[in-house]
Order: sequence, then C-alpha cells, then structure tokens
Amino acid sequence: MIAYLNGKLTRKEPTFVIIDVNGVGYHVSISLNTFTEIKDQEAIRLSTYMHVREDAHILYGFSSDTEKTMFQNLISVNGVGPNTAMMVLSYLSTTELKNAILQEDVGTLQAVKGIGGKTAQRLILELKDKFKKGAEEIGGIPASGHNTMRQEALGALVTLGISKPQAEKSIDAVLRKSGNTISLEELVKQSLKNA
Repeated sequence: MIAYLNGKLTRKEPTFVIIDVNGVGYHVSISLNTFTEIKDQEAIRLSTYMHVREDAHILYGFSSDTEKTMFQNLISVNGVGPNTAMMVLSYLSTTELKNAILQEDVGTLQAVKGIGGKTAQRLILELKDKFKKGAEEIGGIPASGHNTMRQEALGALVTLGISKPQAEKSIDAVLRKSGNTISLEELVKQSLKNA
C-alpha cells in the first residue's frame, strides 16, 4: 500500500496529477478540492489510497488526511465506489458533506452527479452514527480549529435572519478561502456578503 507520495508535480489536470518521485512518474486521481488546494506547488505531498481492481491499480490522492478519511468512509458504503466518492469530494467539501449527512440533507447529496435517492439514503444511514460518535473527532476526522468561531458566526448570522443552511454554506466558503487567518468579526462580515 502506498500511504503518500512526496515529489515534484510535473502535470496537473482537474482530475489527476503526475508526481515525479525519484524519476518515477505516478499518475494520481484527485478531487477538484485537492486540485484547488495544491494550486501551482512544485514540490508536493499527497496522502494516497490505492484501489486494486482486476484490470487496474489506481492511486487516489488527497491534499489532506481529512479528505482521505472521508474518501475511505464513502467507499465503505455499499454501492459507492472510488470514482463516485471522488465525484462527491469534488462537489462538496468534507465539512459540507459531513453536515449534509448529519442533517440528513438528501437534496444536497442528490445534487452530486451519480448519487441517486437510494444512495443518498444509504450514505446517511451508514455514516451518520459514525460521524456522531465523538464531538471532538468525527469519523476519524479531527474537528476543525475553526469550530468555536464557526459556531459563533453561525449564531450571529441566524440572529441576523439568514437561514441556517445558507449561513453554514457561506461560513464554510469563507473559511476555505481564508484558512486560519480570519477574525470572527471578519468571518461574519464576509459571510454576510456571500449569503
């Protein structure tokens, strides 16, 4: 099993990258979220998951261990293969996906190409309890450092009359763009603009 690759990014496409590791080029399938995260880095490190089929060995790469863990949770669900899991992770961030499952938001899950009503219900049924288990750790995914700030911003936006789903979506979008460098006040302001 190849746990990660650390090397030079020689080609980058929205669905895959080629990483040169000591003269060997690895073709690695990625999500659009990973594509966005790696930007134009020359030296790159991706966590990987190797899927072995009868006709192919396919490497899937992730910019974070959180995304890899979510991928593994998705493919553990009956009827969800690696390609479908990558489609889900390209359409939804790990936070959006986790929230959709915890809130039993079938509509958000069905908006992803390849996810029908039955699959959406299966995702919720099989992953909801796993995500609920720990307050600090959800399905092996460490809770975000933004958790307290996110909750405070969410409370502020809901108080200002923004619907909870719209507020969450807006806050998550701002947090993805800003990383760890945003204050609560700025988070609320930018989220209001996006809502």
